[in-house]
Amino acid sequence: MTNQDLVVETVRNILGGFPPVVLTADRPWDAGLWSTLAAAGLTGVGLPESSGGSGGDLVDAVAVVRTLAAGAAAVPVAEQLLVAGPAVVAADLDLPSVDEPLTFAVASEVVAHPSDDGDGPGRWTLSGTATGVAWAGVARHVAVLTSSAVGPVLALADVGGLHAGSAANLAGEPRGALLLDGVVASGALLTPAQAQALRARFALARAVQLGAALEQVLAWTVQYAGERHQFGRPLGKFQAIQMELAEMAGEVTAVTAVTDAAVQALERESRDVVLAAAAAKVRAGAAVEVVARLAHQVHGAIGFTQEHKLHHLTRRLWSWRDEAGSDLAWSRVLGAGLLADGPDALWPALTRVV
Repeated sequence: MTNQDLVVETVRNILGGFPPVVLTADRPWDAGLWSTLAAAGLTGVGLPESSGGSGGDLVDAVAVVRTLAAGAAAVPVAEQLLVAGPAVVAADLDLPSVDEPLTFAVASEVVAHPSDDGDGPGRWTLSGTATGVAWAGVARHVAVLTSSAVGPVLALADVGGLHAGSAANLAGEPRGALLLDGVVASGALLTPAQAQALRARFALARAVQLGAALEQVLAWTVQYAGERHQFGRPLGKFQAIQMELAEMAGEVTAVTAVTDAAVQALERESRDVVLAAAAAKVRAGAAVEVVARLAHQVHGAIGFTQEHKLHHLTRRLWSWRDEAGSDLAWSRVLGAGLLADGPDALWPALTRVV
C-alpha cells in the first residue's frame, strides 16, 4: 500500500463518522470533521514541516481533497491545501497554524497600500471589499490576491473579527463578503505571471473537487440503476439507461484525464500549468451539466428529495462550476494561450497541454 493509499484510507475512515450535512446559517461548516482531520494531521498535508505543515507532496494533498470532495465534506481543505497554504509558503510569509482554517480569495475590488504602521517591510494596508469569499466567517485567515500601485500582491490577513454576512453558494457553503478597509496584513509582491499562476491553482483546485464529485455521482447512479427494479428488471438492463450511464462515464473519464494532467503539470512546475489548469476547469464545468442532469434523470423523483444523498454532490457541482473563474473566463485564457505563438504552433500546443 502506497503512502497515498494510506492517506485516502485514513480520510475515508474519518468521513465514515461524519456523513454529509445540510448547511445552514447556523451550521455553515462541519467543525467536528475539521477538528478530527486536524488532529490526524490532514489539514497540513502537502505543506512543508518547516512551515508547520505535515509534509508530503502535492499528490498527497490532491488525494485528501478528492476524497473529501467525494464525501461532500463541508470543510475548507481544498482552499488550504491546494491554494492558500502553498501560496503563503511560496511567498515566504508565515503560515498560520494548519489547525485553523485558511482560505483564499481573488479580490479585484481590494487595493493594497504599503503600510506605515512601523512594523517594517512586507506590511500592507488593505482597502475595499472582497466578495464571494469561500468559507468567509469560518476561516480565521484569508490569503487575498489583490492589486497595488506597483503590481499584484498576495496579502495574508487575519479576518477573525470581521463580519462576513450570510451569503452562501447553492450547496450552502459560505461565500460571504469581507470589508477589509484598514486591515493591515503581511504580504508579498508578485509578478503578473505569478498572480496568473495562483489564479490557475484556484481553478485547478475546483477542477479536482469537481472531478471527484463527478466520479462519485457516477458511482451512485450505476449502483442505483443496478438496484432499482422497474417492469420486473433492474433499470440498468434497459438500453436507454445504459446509454445514459455510458455518456456519464465518458464525461467523467475525460475530466479525470485532463485534471490528472493538470496536477502533473503543476507538480513538475511546467510552463503550461496555466493552460492545463484552464483546460481542466473548462472540461470539468462542461461535464457538470451532462452528469448532474443524467444522474437525476436516472434516479427519478427520489433524487430530488432532501433526504436522498444525491443533492449533496449535485448542488456542489453546480456551485463549484461557477467558482474560481467561469467556464467562459477560462476558455478565453485557454484560447489565447493556445494561439499565443501563432497558428502554426496551435497543434503542438494542443498536444502539449492535453
